[in-house]
Parts: sequence; C-alpha cells; structure tokens
Amino acid sequence: MRDPYEVLGVQRGASAAAIKSAYRKLAKKHHPDSNKDDPKAAERFSEINSANEILGDEDKRKQFDRGEIDAEGKPRFQGFPGGGGGGPRGRAGPGGFEYSFRGGGGGPGQGAGAFEDILNSMFGGGVRGARPGAGGGAQFEFDTGGIGLDLDVNVAMSVSLEESVKGGEKRVRLPNGKELNVKIPAGVTEGQQIRLRGQGESAQGHPPGDLLITINVAPHAFFKIEGADLRIDLPVTLYEAVLGGKVRVPTLGNAVELSVPKNTSSGRTFRLKGKGLPKAGGTGDLFVTIRIMLPDGNDAELEALMEKWRDQHPYNPRSGLG
Repeated sequence: MRDPYEVLGVQRGASAAAIKSAYRKLAKKHHPDSNKDDPKAAERFSEINSANEILGDEDKRKQFDRGEIDAEGKPRFQGFPGGGGGGPRGRAGPGGFEYSFRGGGGGPGQGAGAFEDILNSMFGGGVRGARPGAGGGAQFEFDTGGIGLDLDVNVAMSVSLEESVKGGEKRVRLPNGKELNVKIPAGVTEGQQIRLRGQGESAQGHPPGDLLITINVAPHAFFKIEGADLRIDLPVTLYEAVLGGKVRVPTLGNAVELSVPKNTSSGRTFRLKGKGLPKAGGTGDLFVTIRIMLPDGNDAELEALMEKWRDQHPYNPRSGLG
C-alpha cells in the first residue's frame, strides 16, 4: 500500500483537523456509489479508508512516523536489540531473509544453537536451521511461510441509514470479480469493519486470508447523522407557522405528529426524544428544525395581505445585528 500521507494528499506535519478534512473530501469524491461506472472506485475508496485508519488515529500515526508499523498498520521488523559491530548482521538472501552469526565461543548460550532458539522464539519456528558460513560463522535461513504474507482482502460497502440500524443482507463484489451475500448486523456504524474469515486470497501452503469489509453509511435524503442523534429540516407553510397546528414528521420508524406553537419562527428546533439511533444504554434523539416555505409562484392576494400587514405592524428582526 502507498504511504498514507500520499494517499490523503497531506504533509507529514499536517494537523489532525487537516487530515480529517482531506479524508472526508476524498471519501466523498471516490465513494463507489458516486462512481458506479468506475471499476477501480471501490479499490481507491478502500485505500483512502486504510490510510485514514493510520493517520486518523493519534497512536497509530506516531507509530508509523517512528517506523514501527507499515502503511497497512503491521509491525515492522526492528532488528535485534544490542546489535552492534560484534552482533548479528543481516543481508538479503534467496527466499526472504538470511542472517549471519559469527560465533563468539563455545560457552553455554553463546553458540549457533542458542541464537537459533532466540530466532525461533521470535519468528514462531520460521527459522530453517543453521549451516556453516564463511569465517566459521553460522547462517540462518528464514522460512518465508512464517512471516510477511498478507492474504487479507479489503473492500468497502455502502449501506443505507435504515440498513445500518435494522441490519439486512447485501451483495458485495470482490476485486477478483467474485460476489458474496453479506449479512449486515443491526447497529453497524460508519467505518466499522465486518470480517469474513477464510474469504480472502489463497496461496499454496498457507491458510486463506480474511475478507475485511469497511462500512460506509450513505448520505440520507433528509436525515443528518450526529453521533446517535438525527437532524431534519421540516418545511412548514406560512399559515402553519403563524397559526400553529400539528404536522407530520418522518422518523426511522413510523411518522409522528409534532405540535407547532403559534408564531413559530423559521429555524426554531424541537427535540423528539428517543427517535434517533440506537446507542449504548438507550437511543439518541431526533432534532426537528422548522423551515417556513412560501408557495411557488406569485400570489397577488398574499402580496396584498403582506403589504397591508407591513404598513400596520412594522418590525425589524435584524435590529440586533447593528
């Protein structure tokens, strides 16, 4: 994977806010739902999400900057502690890594066997063994089957707000063209991953990798998500705002009625408790903001009424603005 700073197009010294802003712009631009004719959109979107997983997390970003993890968030091999002029020296060999060790004597724990035990404990038995090397040393060959092979596959999946709340089943297309039906658990959130074990890539002599599906909640037609809360702009008529009355408000479940008081100004917000998204220990709220809408086209009677009302009841709602 490319350098996450390069993927998001930010400098290494960029602030957390700049990184967040860059991620949102790129995610919106390259979202698969907005690029249905581009077969590589899902791949780019997945790369953007992976880069944000590193740079959007303060601890992971520091680890990456120090060289402790790579662009995929995996630990880098840091070498052996205390490796100075008389310690092990590494050089690339066929099939992966090869380390030379020059014996320093025959005492207990100082020979090639002891060093091989150390390597085996570090690499999970991935050392093939020692063989004589130049100058009386011992060379250790690493079995590439034990380290460094990533068979996991990362893809992005866009779900509707309703699907994220209630769950369901959706078909996902993998980079190799294979399609799978994926069960979406109820309550998934933006950026959450679903892991399907054994559905990744395969290689001879290795167990198959996993399929990692990153969830993206698609923008809703009229709801805006703020944590576990939802917001909606509710259009009302001029006479509903002036005279008051009951108006229907859509929710994720059934529509409810909201009592609009007389003389309600545009921009006034009402809270409907428990009509938001599920969260730990309860449910968020739905915030309803009133937006007064005038009828389309010109209305001579309305204009005449407003002129009369203006002359008889003048007022300035902007007086406090200076």
